[in-house]
Amino acid sequence: MGDKIQLDMNSIPSHVAIIMDGNGRWAKQRGLERSFGHQAGAETVHQIAEEAARLGIKYLTLYTFSTENWNRPQQEVTALMELLFKHIEEETFMKNNISFKVIGDIDKLPEFVRGRLMECIKHTSKNTGMSLILALSYSSKWELTEAARQIAAEVKEGKLELSDIDSNTIQQHLATKDMPDVDLLIRTGEEQRLSNFLLWQCAYAELYFCNTFWPDFKENELRKAIADYQNRERRYGKTSEQLQSNEES
Repeated sequence: MGDKIQLDMNSIPSHVAIIMDGNGRWAKQRGLERSFGHQAGAETVHQIAEEAARLGIKYLTLYTFSTENWNRPQQEVTALMELLFKHIEEETFMKNNISFKVIGDIDKLPEFVRGRLMECIKHTSKNTGMSLILALSYSSKWELTEAARQIAAEVKEGKLELSDIDSNTIQQHLATKDMPDVDLLIRTGEEQRLSNFLLWQCAYAELYFCNTFWPDFKENELRKAIADYQNRERRYGKTSEQLQSNEES
């Protein structure tokens, strides 16, 4: 397995977001059905969440199920929902002091899944360590459309003036309004695109793409991504937050 990649523990990104891609192709390479890839990917989620918590990452947001995923075959969608229900393990969250959150159009989720999510959110709400956020039935286009609707309604009701609307107004109407913007965006599985994920929040994020399929993205792969982030930070001498501040001033 090799030695762990060493990191500067004083320069750990606060908010890491991951597009967990490649479950289906991982299974296909092994002559297995896609469901086996999703199962293996779910197990990787627990390993990466525990490692992220150990490293001191404050927010870990995982692209778990997009609004576009509803267009997949019904059998696969049903299997994914059942897998999601099965793998929401409060024991892992409590053991690692992790609070659990969800962003997305969760009203579309099956009631048994939605109930399990809400239960886990409630039971872990007092945990003070890392926040693990699942993006479920989520897309940036959905999120920004919802923000626009909310702002328009407040203008119509006289709660907000058009002249008062700025980028901070939009920020406060996003699903991630209580979180910092993303410092590091990781995508596994060879593709190099954001796929409608946290487009606003990733405006100044460092991007890391790798060929590793998600089921094989283990703890040292996460460390490798963070090491790359730290190398870029040292090279440019500025954090993404400082870059944003300079460009907006």
